[in-house]
Amino acid sequence: MHYRDYYRIMGLERTASAEDIKRAYRKLARRYHPDVSKEPGAEERFKEIGEAYEVLRDPEKRAAYDRLGSQWQAEQDFTPPPDWRGTHGGGGGPHIFEGQEFSDFFESLFGSGRRGASARGADETAHLTITLEDAFHGATKPVRLTIPQRDAHGRLVPEQRTLNVRIPKGIQQGQQIRLAGQGNPGRAGAGDLYLEIAIAPHPLYRPDGRDLYLTAPVTPWEAALGARLKVPTLAGTVEVRLPEGSQSGQKLRLKGRGMPGTPPGDQYVLIEIVNPKADSEKARELYRAMARDLAFDPRAHWGAA
Repeated sequence: MHYRDYYRIMGLERTASAEDIKRAYRKLARRYHPDVSKEPGAEERFKEIGEAYEVLRDPEKRAAYDRLGSQWQAEQDFTPPPDWRGTHGGGGGPHIFEGQEFSDFFESLFGSGRRGASARGADETAHLTITLEDAFHGATKPVRLTIPQRDAHGRLVPEQRTLNVRIPKGIQQGQQIRLAGQGNPGRAGAGDLYLEIAIAPHPLYRPDGRDLYLTAPVTPWEAALGARLKVPTLAGTVEVRLPEGSQSGQKLRLKGRGMPGTPPGDQYVLIEIVNPKADSEKARELYRAMARDLAFDPRAHWGAA
């Protein structure tokens, strides 16, 4: 019997985190799945990956496997330590490969892989893009999914399914929605499906965590003299006082007007002074009068440098 290096099979370091293991498995499973892969030996490679993942994803199995030490080499003759099963014997099978027969190496350490026939299916992750308004107000969205199911012959076949998914109010980029029982099938029940949220770019607002940023273009006279601005928020328009002498880049804070949460975020209004075009003789004359009468030099401080 030969030693199997599960870390090498999955292209991982022994220090890999649980998230690293899950990410590597998803990538390799997509690449070598026998239903889609055209690569030579894909089915055997897929089984190897499934066996490695079954051990490394389970903290107890991984800890037991790691206790073998790192001195072993792949394909090196191997004999389990005495009383290994009595000390580290495992049960439970893989989350996705129910009914798979694992290698002799696996069975010598953890017991028969056939017990996987009663395993629950693996969890899956998909991505869902929503609008910022959906994230702010909450929504119910129809989501069309392709989910593998087993046919009468035990083969995995794609099945189209539409689910009405509730988007909770205040959800943020990268958060996940769990759909119980909508993952990969297993003989003890399907795994869960996790929808990872992506928020589409918005024409007005830039989210940063729970805070929102909005750029407010203002005229030079509004900035100089002060003004009352009607400012949009995701909950409706509010009136904001622009102080006299405002400059581009200044921020006005609208407390609690950002994304919902505990506490809610704020909305920040970024001031941007926009000059009228000098596209007529009258406009040019007004600019000449300003240059003559205001005697303003924004670069006066350069002389002191």
